[in-house]
Amino acid sequence: MNTSHTAPVAVPAPQANPAHPVKADYLRIATEEAFAPPELFGMYKKVLEEGKADKGFSSLWGFHFNNPAPRVQHILKYNQEMGAERLAHMDAAGIDIQVLSLTSPGVQVFDEPTAVSYARHANDFLRDAIQKHPTRFVGLTAIAPQNPAEAAKEIQRGATQLDMRGVIVNSHTHGEYLSDRKFWDIFAAAEAHDQPIYLHPCSPPDAMIQPFFEAGLDGAVFGFGVDTSLSALRLITAGVFDHFPKLQIILGHMGEALPFWAYRLDYMHRATSRANRYESLKPLNKKPSEYLQQNFYATNSGVAWEPAIKFTQNFMGEDRVMYAMDYPYQHEVDEVNILDNMDMTLATKRKFFQTNAQTLFKIKL
Repeated sequence: MNTSHTAPVAVPAPQANPAHPVKADYLRIATEEAFAPPELFGMYKKVLEEGKADKGFSSLWGFHFNNPAPRVQHILKYNQEMGAERLAHMDAAGIDIQVLSLTSPGVQVFDEPTAVSYARHANDFLRDAIQKHPTRFVGLTAIAPQNPAEAAKEIQRGATQLDMRGVIVNSHTHGEYLSDRKFWDIFAAAEAHDQPIYLHPCSPPDAMIQPFFEAGLDGAVFGFGVDTSLSALRLITAGVFDHFPKLQIILGHMGEALPFWAYRLDYMHRATSRANRYESLKPLNKKPSEYLQQNFYATNSGVAWEPAIKFTQNFMGEDRVMYAMDYPYQHEVDEVNILDNMDMTLATKRKFFQTNAQTLFKIKL
């Protein structure tokens, strides 16, 4: 009998008083950093009071708004901080630039008219914040998928009038995924304006969340990643990238684990599509892994773990993996030190921290 055991994953413990990262031979551009305009959380509370939200939203934000734990209060406070304190946190962590996006689930919890209107407001708010700190902040356009035509218009406005450098959208909207063709105006607009889409997590929809609730796994610990990887994979299998070959999607949290599934995805997609089992799963122009390598970027948000970063660089290419902190949800300064000390060449590390994001988001330094 084999009695050997796999060694547990070594997860560095956060330090109480971490040393500030030293000046590096590259800039640190953090690419999945959240913000919330001052009235947004009040609007979320109203949705909760009216009982109109998804179960996942109600559980997560009901907890956040009623829990005094320091981490929860940190999240609420610093989502809304867009001035001196945020900049001080960036300086302490050695972060030169934040790529900012409206916190999840953005406007996707609202009814259609509210979502469309508030997306415009949030984008104007972000534009104003960037204008106050143009060397420190870059923005992504928030959209309301509830109205795909208006979402497409907002992508155009963000790109041509607000100087936004991409689009932020969350994994589903009231249980509907972007793979449905009714949403494809969004992809057409993003491709036309050369705007990468950051596909960000939110809680799994009502149709799938109960088993996650039962185990306490509905949030960032697991459920977020499962739902977002599902959302991304649905884009691939629906043929989105055969229709929009220049479209670029960004996935956080080490590609929501899809790079690690690539071999199995290729094998089973080929076998299942050949068997003609599902009307929704047909042959594609390429392998699923090839779309991951050509139409996706990955950030390491929340994953300060060198082996995972190196594997993803090896699979997707060094030019497609970027740094993110996931501020303010995972604000661990010492994780920057951990990543600074990765065993990789300076050229590769510079791509990871700086130049990949600089190129993708067209950041002029």
